[in-house]
Amino acid sequence: MTSRFTVSTASLIAALVLPTTVLAAAHSMAPMVEGSNQDVSGGSVTASKVIAPEDGWLVIHRTGDDMKPGPVVGHAMLKEGENTDVTATLDEAVASGDKLMLMVHGETGGMKAGEFEYTLGAKEDGPIRVDGNLVMTVITAE
Repeated sequence: MTSRFTVSTASLIAALVLPTTVLAAAHSMAPMVEGSNQDVSGGSVTASKVIAPEDGWLVIHRTGDDMKPGPVVGHAMLKEGENTDVTATLDEAVASGDKLMLMVHGETGGMKAGEFEYTLGAKEDGPIRVDGNLVMTVITAE
């Protein structure tokens, strides 16, 4: 009877501790992107830190005062987990004062892994969402 009680106690402890540990680990790796206003005259934009839930992309969208994602003007590959100092080459000129949305996109739904296939509104390599919200930040080009 004692060994049965010990097993039950161990099972109870594991049931209480394991979900808390998994939740803490998942919380510390919540998808996010950090960046700040920066000089883009060199033709690139850098996010200081990106946490990606899967391999994917840092995508640079034009945006305006409405804060809606507009056309894609650059992208860079991301690896699952924490990425630092991620630099995306701009595909077109961005003027000082323009707003840019730095957004995390996934690597799903496309035809080729490792090839950026997203176009505005497409499902291929589309945006990552957490609780329905885009994982992004907005900066101003200097």
